[in-house]
Amino acid sequence: MSQRLFKNIKPKKMAHINVEEGVPGIRSLALFRPETGKSLYALAQVLLRGESPLSEAERELIAAYVSGRNNCRFCMSSHAAAARCLYGEDSNVVDEVLNDMDHSSTSAKMKSLLRIAGQVQILGKEVTDADILNARSYGATDREIHDTVLIAATFSMFNRYVDGLATFTPTDESEYKAMGERLAEKGYVQPKTQA
Repeated sequence: MSQRLFKNIKPKKMAHINVEEGVPGIRSLALFRPETGKSLYALAQVLLRGESPLSEAERELIAAYVSGRNNCRFCMSSHAAAARCLYGEDSNVVDEVLNDMDHSSTSAKMKSLLRIAGQVQILGKEVTDADILNARSYGATDREIHDTVLIAATFSMFNRYVDGLATFTPTDESEYKAMGERLAEKGYVQPKTQA
């Protein structure tokens, strides 16, 4: 699944800063700087588990899609795993979207929202009136459009944070499956510092 995106990227052995060894992605950064980690985890919890007309699975899919476009393996893999758990029997839609969104079995409305998310991933000003009209033609509401743009913008920042500091990125898919199950069940809970 989506390994083709990452075939030319070799995982780094060490992060650019002194974070806890073996702790992946943003978790290591939340342990390094708990006061910022608290806000980032709270934002992720509101965006991906809070009240929204978009399902939790759809919001995780937007996060995974944007992260894949940003070539952020950690975020793409962990949020794709969470989306698969949340989609349940329809989990195949996650890999379909990540491999070829236009030909996936997701709804036309979701495709239009993912296109907006993809435009935000490039640059916010890339979202056009035509993108919004297209989404509205499939029934997207102001709140769905808002939440899509905010998730896409936030995950572009998260992707750059994780990769900009070269955090540990597991390559074993079973680790992401476990992360996805934890995220689907417990949501976004800031990791506790080791005492």
